[in-house]
Amino acid sequence: MRDGARRTCVRLWAVTAAAAAAAVLPTAMTPVFPSADALAADNAPVHAGATASPTPAGQAMTPAPATQLSAQQTGLKPLGALHPADLLVIAPTTLPSTALSAIGKLPGVAAVNLVDAARIEVNGSYVATLGVDPSTFRAFTATPTADSTPLWQNVADGDVAVSYLMGQQDSLPLGGAVTVVGAQTEQLRVGGYGTVGIAGVDAVVSDPVARSLGMPAGNAIVISAPSARLSVLIQQVTSVLPKDAAVAPLVAQAAEVGLPASAGSAGAINITQSSAQGLTVAQTTAFLAAAESRVGMPYVWGGAGPNVFDCSGLVQWSMRQAGIIMPRVAASQAQTGPQISVADLQPGDLLFYHFDPTAPTYISHVAIYIGRGLMLQAPQPGEDVQIVPAFFGSGFAGAVRVYPRVAAAVAGNIAG
Repeated sequence: MRDGARRTCVRLWAVTAAAAAAAVLPTAMTPVFPSADALAADNAPVHAGATASPTPAGQAMTPAPATQLSAQQTGLKPLGALHPADLLVIAPTTLPSTALSAIGKLPGVAAVNLVDAARIEVNGSYVATLGVDPSTFRAFTATPTADSTPLWQNVADGDVAVSYLMGQQDSLPLGGAVTVVGAQTEQLRVGGYGTVGIAGVDAVVSDPVARSLGMPAGNAIVISAPSARLSVLIQQVTSVLPKDAAVAPLVAQAAEVGLPASAGSAGAINITQSSAQGLTVAQTTAFLAAAESRVGMPYVWGGAGPNVFDCSGLVQWSMRQAGIIMPRVAASQAQTGPQISVADLQPGDLLFYHFDPTAPTYISHVAIYIGRGLMLQAPQPGEDVQIVPAFFGSGFAGAVRVYPRVAAAVAGNIAG
C-alpha cells in the first residue's frame, strides 16, 4: 500500500528548470512546471540494476529543423509493460549517468526513464514540455495515452502531442500546425491529444525535436516504484543526486480512512479536518467576494486573471485576493486540504472533477462551492465565469476544504 506522499508536481519547474529554460528562451522564461525526457544513449527504461548514459554535461547540441524529421518515419517499438510514474527528478542541467544508475538499483525501483524538461512556448502559451523517446516513455504515461500507438508514432515522426485539455480548450487543430518557440522557432504538426498524467505537463515531443528546440539534455528522470514507500525512497533518491537536483512525488498514496480510495480522488493525504486550520471567516469572505467579482469574465485556457481565467486560474487568483497562496493547476489544488463529504460542504470549499478521457483519474477541473447548492466556475472556452448548480454526478472527484498552511506547502513544494 502506498504511503502519505501527495499528488503534487507543478512548481518543480520553478525551482530547478529556471536555468535550463533560460538557456532555451533567455528573455521569456519563468518556469512553473516540472517535466522530463530522455536523452540517454538508447533511453530505454532502466530497470533495477541497469544503467544508461545521458548526453555528457555541457555537450553542444546542433539544432536540426524539426520539419525535416517527419520524413524519417522513425520506428516505434510495441508497448510493453506499463510503469506507473511515482517520482520525478529534475535538475537545471544534464544529470550524471551515475545518478541514473544508482536510482535504478534502489530497493523498490521497478523502472526509470531519463528525460528532458523545459518550459516552451506552444501556440503562444508557455507550457511544460517533455522531450522523450516515444517507444519507451509511453509506458510511463496514463493508460489511454500509453495505448495510443498512432499518437506515439506521430511524436516519433516529429509531431507534438498536447494534453487533451490544452488541445480542446486552446483549439489546437489535430493534424494542423502550431508555432513552437525554443532556441529556434518551429512549425510542428499536432499529432494527437494525450494527457501524460503528470500535473502541469501539456506537451510532448521526441528527442530530436527537443534538440532542435534547444531543450536541456537528460535533466530529468521519471521513476516507477509502485511497491515502494515513497517517503523513504525520496530520501534515498535525494542522497544520490547533485545538490541542484530535486525529487518530488507524482502520485497520492494510501487514502485517508473513511474516505474514497479510488484513484484520482481529491484530498491531501494524512491531513484530517482536525489536523490543521481552514480559512478564517474573513479569508472565506474575501475569497468568495473576489471570485464572485469575476462572474461574466471570459474563460481562456491558461488564463490566471485578472480579466481572463481558466478553472484553476480563477481559484488561484481569488485566493490570492484573500492572502492565500495556492498552486496553479487543479490536480495540485486538490491536495491543499482534507477531503470532506458533500453533506459537510461549506462556502469556500473546492469541488474537483475528472473530465479528461485520455487520463480518466486525472483531476482536470475545479469549481468553488458558494453555498445554497451552487458553485462558481470558469467552465470552458466560449463561456464566461458563471454560477451554476453544484454537480456531484459522473466525474466528481471529491470536495476539499483548503487549509492555508497546506496550500502554501503544496505551492512552495518543489513539485507543488
